Amino acid sequence: MKNKQTKLLHQSNRYLSLSILLIVSIWSVIFYFSMLDEIYDSIDDGLDNYKLLILQKAEIDSTVLHKNDFDESNYAIIEITKTRALATHDIHKDTLLYMQFEDDLEPVRLLTTAFQLRGHYYQLKVISSMVEEDDLIADLFWSIVFLYIALVSSIIWINNIVLKKLWQPFYKILTQLKHFRLDRARPLTPIPTQTTEFNELKDTADALVQHTLETYHHQKQFTENASHELQTPLAIVTTKLELLLERGDLKEENADHIAQVLQIIERLTRLNKSLLLLAKIENKQFYAHETVDFHTIALQCIQDLEDIANFKEVQINLSISEELTVEIDATLANILLTNLIKNALFHNHPGGKVELQLSNNSLRISNTGSEKALNTDKIFNRFHKESDAHSNTGLGLALVKAICQLYHYPVSYHYIGHQHIFEVKFKK
Repeated sequence: MKNKQTKLLHQSNRYLSLSILLIVSIWSVIFYFSMLDEIYDSIDDGLDNYKLLILQKAEIDSTVLHKNDFDESNYAIIEITKTRALATHDIHKDTLLYMQFEDDLEPVRLLTTAFQLRGHYYQLKVISSMVEEDDLIADLFWSIVFLYIALVSSIIWINNIVLKKLWQPFYKILTQLKHFRLDRARPLTPIPTQTTEFNELKDTADALVQHTLETYHHQKQFTENASHELQTPLAIVTTKLELLLERGDLKEENADHIAQVLQIIERLTRLNKSLLLLAKIENKQFYAHETVDFHTIALQCIQDLEDIANFKEVQINLSISEELTVEIDATLANILLTNLIKNALFHNHPGGKVELQLSNNSLRISNTGSEKALNTDKIFNRFHKESDAHSNTGLGLALVKAICQLYHYPVSYHYIGHQHIFEVKFKK
């Protein structure tokens, strides 16, 4: 199963968004507790200062000492024993106090302390309203959300405008590599950039393309030379052996041996042609695009193979549900269809059938034959044979596979209802 792919820009946005979310979340927690600590320090300083003011006022105004609740002010004083007073230290803590305006208990900061005045001991409680933590958390949460959205929006904007422009040389190099073809080889055009990594990438791509072109030309030259150097001696040997057979002074035994040698040479010639053809296909020496009508090619192939079909006593039927036109090299299209039909004929039995079906986007060939499925793992391998026939080079289906791979057309084999089925799917 092919992995789902995403563009570099989208991956960058996703990773940055997740990273910022993590950083902002950690920062917001630290900021919250730091801010809460600062608020407590500020309120406690205010309570301590207010305590001093109350004590100073109590020294000059004794009525202050009779304020023992929080009804009209934010402090309360009650008289206590000396023992209790000496045991009391300044204590700051959070508590709840009923607020008439809110008609509810609200959080306050409470300072509890004790003091002595004119031989009497008193307990002083001072309160100060504070920010409700739930309101503080809510305000902080929405502030963080808006900050996160602003940061992510800014990053996406920067990526799509600034970084996209920065990555432009990379995309130009990628486009050139995508459109590079060996059969229409041209050096990659220069791409001006001051980015070191992109210049290194361009130099590496140029070196790779140059090496590929040199290898391709060497292989092409080798294929052409091999075709000439091998075919010529084989043709000469065949001609001389045929001349020997035409002479009437050969013994029957010698004539049989020469005939066997001719069959071997003929097989060797076909094998040589098939291997050279495979090399040319893999080197993309046939990589042409023409609009080919498979109906016309099918009729021609059936006509060319009619003698073989009659000899094998096999019937070939052609059915066309829709017109099939494909962008492919015409020579390779003919080889593809011929090899598939030949395979269906050679692995058939007398009285058998070959069904050739053409549809809008597929070519399907089914035939009778052996009563078991072929080995799907090896059937398209070179030199793999399902029979021991000497006429079989074992390269027919390998050529079919190579042609389909060249144009990225999937080819498949199935054994259904005593029928061997080969199907090629063409992409429109």
